[in-house]
Amino acid sequence: MTAPSALLTVRDLHVDYGVAQALRAVSFEVSPNSALAVLGPNGAGKSTLARALSGLIAPTGGNIELDGRDLTGVAPERIRRAGLIHLPEGRGVFPALTVLENLRMATARDRRARAAAIERAFDIFPVLRRRQRQAAGTLSGGEQQMLSLARALMVEPRLVIADEMSLGLAPKMVDLVFESLQRARAEGVAVIMIEQFASRALAFADRCLILQRGQVAWAGEADRAGDELLHRYLGSATAA
Repeated sequence: MTAPSALLTVRDLHVDYGVAQALRAVSFEVSPNSALAVLGPNGAGKSTLARALSGLIAPTGGNIELDGRDLTGVAPERIRRAGLIHLPEGRGVFPALTVLENLRMATARDRRARAAAIERAFDIFPVLRRRQRQAAGTLSGGEQQMLSLARALMVEPRLVIADEMSLGLAPKMVDLVFESLQRARAEGVAVIMIEQFASRALAFADRCLILQRGQVAWAGEADRAGDELLHRYLGSATAA
């Protein structure tokens, strides 16, 4: 039985790519309105984990539950409707469309409900209200990530997986991404953060999971994952 306090429960998750094992016996939980930082060197299995949770690849073993509902091997659209949204690496917006048009395409609700959802997105991210007539492709990198997150929040998710949202951004834009994710948490959304900036991720998160060669190398409270621990598992990949 899933513990009542757990929103997401992952048990003994395995993912294989042919004869190669990408994830081995990965287990963890995410509580409602909490944040989990998933760290690890390149090739550790971080993005594979995100794709498995969101249904983009099928696990070869184990179990995934969201609020007690078994989502193991379920199609991505059904997982999305259940409340788990994956924001993959890259910005996930339509660059030729305006900010407003991007938001309109994010949900299939009736006109009144969609208008209310767009207004809520503008309340959470005021800069998007100011940019609503601007083509998404002309936004800064951080603003495009903000728009991607706003689109996700319009469907009122329970859990968002943010996969390397700060990748390739200037420091000020990285700040914008973290501020946007903090606003999502303020709306009651749980976050799984896969992030290159380990120290920033740990400051944001409640708990930390470090993957190494597809396995859980360490798991615990985020404030216990100090520099020595990070250097042991991440080495030169540890970022300030």
